[in-house]
Amino acid sequence: MDQTTTKKDLLSLLPEELCALILSLGEPKYRAEQMFSPMHHGISPEEMTNIGKALKGKLSEVSYYFLPTVRRKLVSAIDGTVKYLFSLRDGNCVESVVMKYKHGNTICISSQVGCRMGCTFCASTIGGKVRDLLPSEMLGQIIAAERDMGERISNIVMMGIGEPLDNYDNVIRFLTLVGHEKGLNIGYRHISLSTCGLVSGIDKLARENFPITLSISLHASDNETRSAIMPVNKKWSIEELLAACRRYYGVTGRRISFEYTLIAGKNDSPEAASNLARLLNSALRSPKDSATFPIHVNLIPVNPVTETDFSASDQAAIDRFAAILEKKGIRATVRRRLGSDINASCGQLRRAEEQKDT
Repeated sequence: MDQTTTKKDLLSLLPEELCALILSLGEPKYRAEQMFSPMHHGISPEEMTNIGKALKGKLSEVSYYFLPTVRRKLVSAIDGTVKYLFSLRDGNCVESVVMKYKHGNTICISSQVGCRMGCTFCASTIGGKVRDLLPSEMLGQIIAAERDMGERISNIVMMGIGEPLDNYDNVIRFLTLVGHEKGLNIGYRHISLSTCGLVSGIDKLARENFPITLSISLHASDNETRSAIMPVNKKWSIEELLAACRRYYGVTGRRISFEYTLIAGKNDSPEAASNLARLLNSALRSPKDSATFPIHVNLIPVNPVTETDFSASDQAAIDRFAAILEKKGIRATVRRRLGSDINASCGQLRRAEEQKDT
């Protein structure tokens, strides 16, 4: 897709922008209200029965409506996790994963085609970034998954392919649209955004007033180790990142979750656990707010990636790491690995498809 096209991307338009477009076509503004909700539930203008043929013709000349299409779909026989490889309008592909819980369905969506952050344990970054996703393409992953499954999705995790804060403007517009009461109407407290640590983006996000959960991909307790596996740390050190976390909490009052991928022999030793607890306690808590600054660490056994030699820590190492954090006042949980029989972590299905095409 040529993102410089002059045609309007209908699904990326805010309600007032859709209204302005409709008025510019000589139609009454209530037509925009008739169109907004159906579009956000997967009904194209061409399929709508509440607008006339004349308006459909005008819209086709100046705008487009497109949802991602399912290129591949894998369903876990273990836990029902569904992994989608979606084709976009330009032929590029992204991945989404739907995880089923008692409290509802959660989708992990992508925010870019590829990623330029270069984290060495992640399949999504192999080959670099191709382009940013439009708001409609992020919304489209949710809409297409709901339509395919015939089930509502109530929770969103922005932890798929790409770095959300590296596609800042489109992500903010997506958040505005996805929470709209006449759209998908997904509550912001049911949305989590994960970043590898773009400090400038964290500071901007704090001012947006979205009551979402911010997740920080930390993965190390010292700058040398983190810089070796996460190049972003060479621009913003751990100390600068955690200072931004304090500022974010000060502005929003929202809990921050820390993601820590456990890699055998790299960052999973008892010493690393003790250092992590000391780092978080000293950087985020002071005597006057130690009881109020909530710190939660999600421990994630690394997913094997063909192009790396990283392997997951064994269960004993994982349990030991978690116990050390808990003993030092850091709440820690081990993320249950869902869809293990379908490689449900993002990036690998897209990578396999690219290799098949070449």
